[in-house]
Amino acid sequence: MTEAQAQKALQAAFSELGMAENHQAWSKLVRYWQLLQKWNQAINLTAIRDPETMLIKHVFDSLSVAPVMRWHRLLDVGSGAGLPGLVLAILSPQKPVTLLDSNSKKTRFLMQAKHSLQLDNVEVVQERVESHRPHERYDAVVSRAFASLPDFLNLTRHLLADDGFWWAMKAQQAQAELDDLPGFARLVQHHRLKVPQLEAQRSVIQLAPIHSNTKEQA
Repeated sequence: MTEAQAQKALQAAFSELGMAENHQAWSKLVRYWQLLQKWNQAINLTAIRDPETMLIKHVFDSLSVAPVMRWHRLLDVGSGAGLPGLVLAILSPQKPVTLLDSNSKKTRFLMQAKHSLQLDNVEVVQERVESHRPHERYDAVVSRAFASLPDFLNLTRHLLADDGFWWAMKAQQAQAELDDLPGFARLVQHHRLKVPQLEAQRSVIQLAPIHSNTKEQA
């Protein structure tokens, strides 16, 4: 897949997701996709090797949550290769995004991507989630293939603002996990996602602290 083909595919994906044209984002997403391929040859960022599949299952998959999520200060837990946090940071360069991962090889890649793509809104933190103590809690905490829903909530409870939301991206049915929610969290909405060029089921589960007085989002 060439750079021009990837750019054209991104343009079509934005249109399918109802997102406005954004040439700067398309350019940076293509460069990120190229960096991911390059680094993946040296370190194991992802098991997916095919460039086109990587674009769909990683970049498009991360894009699919953007029309649903509302946030001002985001934490991506277990960010790995920057999915979805780095993709969301590219889309919203005015909003701060923290990419948290304990793996030094992956955080080195994230630092390289931050500098190469000139993402001044991105902070990369190499730390275990339970040890992370930010100066200010986040109004949104997102995860993609990080842990089970109960574990995700328990590990990040201290990181979410009282009026914030958890966003758990899931590739399969999560009803059993929803039935086992810890007592401090409540389901707000289970959003079904459409990933461009992918038939597989995807969703993001939006949850809030029980004590939150924030109005639920539609």
